[in-house]
Amino acid sequence: MKALRYYGARDVRYESMDDPAPQSDGDAVVRVTACSICGSDLHIYHGHGFSKDVGFCVGHEAVGEIVEIGKGVQRHKVGDKVMIPAAVGCGRCRSCLAGVVNTCEFGMGACYGLSAALQGSQAEAVRVPAADANAVAIPEGVSEEQALMMTDALATAWYGVRNADVVPGASVAVIGLGPIGLMAVDSAMVMGAHVVYAIDPIPERRAIAEANGAIALHPDEALERIKADGKGKKLDCVVEVVGSDATVDFALRLVRPRGTVSVIGVQQSRRFAFPLERAFAAGLTFRTGTCSVPEELPALFPLVRSGRLKPERYVSHRMPLSAGAEAYRLFEAREAGALKMVLTPD
Repeated sequence: MKALRYYGARDVRYESMDDPAPQSDGDAVVRVTACSICGSDLHIYHGHGFSKDVGFCVGHEAVGEIVEIGKGVQRHKVGDKVMIPAAVGCGRCRSCLAGVVNTCEFGMGACYGLSAALQGSQAEAVRVPAADANAVAIPEGVSEEQALMMTDALATAWYGVRNADVVPGASVAVIGLGPIGLMAVDSAMVMGAHVVYAIDPIPERRAIAEANGAIALHPDEALERIKADGKGKKLDCVVEVVGSDATVDFALRLVRPRGTVSVIGVQQSRRFAFPLERAFAAGLTFRTGTCSVPEELPALFPLVRSGRLKPERYVSHRMPLSAGAEAYRLFEAREAGALKMVLTPD
């Protein structure tokens, strides 16, 4: 099959690799009909990956059709259209059965496309381990592209806003307006936020958030504007979607006493100077972590079906898988309005 393979910083190649095959009775093989690039894929693209492996297939967001199953698969059959959430678990323990695969009690939690251990989904096909739990049927009323957005991006946005304790009437800021940030703005509004500040240095992204009902601000003006609007008070909830020390620190400076900061930007920092004294004195709640997609889907399916959330509107490019290297270049450079890049096998 053809796939996008990682060989080093800014070196993603469209090449042949072995076809996936079941490795256990619970596995399935899915023919990928669409996949997408996540902002966290840029960590790998920049050479700051999660493994020293090279030559592995990247990507962790995909939808497709089951073409092969092991004899132990019971919930799916060949021909089923499924979405493939970004991470997997054993599918048997209490955590996995509750949808929280990233705390798999048997230590089998993993994400596609971080190393050769679990090949990624930016490919013509992908092996899904423990497919009864780790492949999700696309429900009626949800389009393929909507399902693709729910394999990670929308679920992560929803998780981040939920972790920020957003309730009706809350004041909220979202820092970083990539696809997940924009979906977080939408999620905060669906949860009943009174006001949502959307903060990003890129004018085009701020314009999108503003058109969707947010107050869009450049980072340089955000703190003073928020304090002025609140007559000196800061915000109830802040969601950080970038993953840098500077933006986490900024989030902590925007939140009011007894407010909540939720950090979902992918972190590789080992030495962040957390202002513990100030957080302690202010009684802040600080949460960070990765989303377990299956845990969020029961809330998201009806919101997407009803049109209250429209994640597909952030797809900016639809390109063939063979143009994957160019898609990564555009996405990194934020050229041509690049937001969500969807790739389809040639």
